[in-house]
Amino acid sequence: MDNITVTTTDKITTIRIDRPSKLNALNRETIQELGDAIAAAEENDDSRVIIITGQGEKAFVAGADISEFADYDESEGKKLAGQGQRELFDVIENCSKPVIAAVNGFALGGGLELAMAAHFRVASDNARLGLPEVSLGVIPGYGGTQRLPQLVGKGRAMEMIMTAGMIDAHQALTYGLVNHVVAQEELMEFTHKLASKIMRNSPMAIAAAIDAVNAGFVDGTDGYQVEIDNFGSCFGTHEFVEGTTAFLEKRKASF
Repeated sequence: MDNITVTTTDKITTIRIDRPSKLNALNRETIQELGDAIAAAEENDDSRVIIITGQGEKAFVAGADISEFADYDESEGKKLAGQGQRELFDVIENCSKPVIAAVNGFALGGGLELAMAAHFRVASDNARLGLPEVSLGVIPGYGGTQRLPQLVGKGRAMEMIMTAGMIDAHQALTYGLVNHVVAQEELMEFTHKLASKIMRNSPMAIAAAIDAVNAGFVDGTDGYQVEIDNFGSCFGTHEFVEGTTAFLEKRKASF
């Protein structure tokens, strides 16, 4: 892969966007590589948690590579948005393994949209986040207009989108856009510690919980019923037997 690097250590897969000369901007090739890497990690038994981050300290992803689509017409623009959503952003959101975005530096436009597709976000203290697309005469894509209101509320999302401005990491924490803010040099260590805490728990139950939570945000889907179904399905698994037996035996479960 030319635009990303992928490493798996201690069952944690780290996917790093590696285009520092472009501030890790997303082009179509990078989107495809990221989608393929997420899908591969989801199928890899040696991977339990996925972390997405950017190369260097300046940028997670500073946006989409505007030079690639500046001359697109309406049909090409619609195709660009649809393909990216299907091939990457929805793949991340619906991944059965936890996906954490470690946001180092700028996360703008497609970068923030990438981070929002993850299950949750950790930011470095130098992070700057925003959706500046309206300053280019286009709206946020890749789910930006949908996921941002879900995370921060409609009013704050409208303000961020309409002003095309950036917020800093601490304001993002106040908004609920990120879960944690840490020093730049501590970002990956902190995120790995979170991943390690996740891995103490049942991967089957985590996958079922991800599915149930996401169902609540799908129009026409009864999230409560998905929860009931997934809750019941857990009872038929060896991980449920191990978890409940370990609890009764007053020992740590082995998943």
